[in-house]
Amino acid sequence: MSYFKHHLFFCTNQRANGEACCANHGAGDMRDYAKNRIKTMADQIDGSVRVNNAGCLARCDEGPVMVIYPEAVWYTFVDKEDIDEIIDEHLVHGRVVERLKV
Repeated sequence: MSYFKHHLFFCTNQRANGEACCANHGAGDMRDYAKNRIKTMADQIDGSVRVNNAGCLARCDEGPVMVIYPEAVWYTFVDKEDIDEIIDEHLVHGRVVERLKV
């Protein structure tokens, strides 16, 4: 059994040449927001959750992106409301947020 029930990877890659990348869409800030919100909700989430930065996840045109394991569900997001919906639905209630799936 895995140490973490859920493992979230946020692509925070920054491309030096100006190409599309998740960092250009505030992915690092959204990762920090998710990490802090999840910490405050620990009593509402069944099992432990780890939130990590990831290098390029090779879905730059669909970014910003994150992936949640062990389910291997890929999401895109625009703002904190999208992150809240992913946390509330996927992590708390176990439901995939279809409208944000990549």
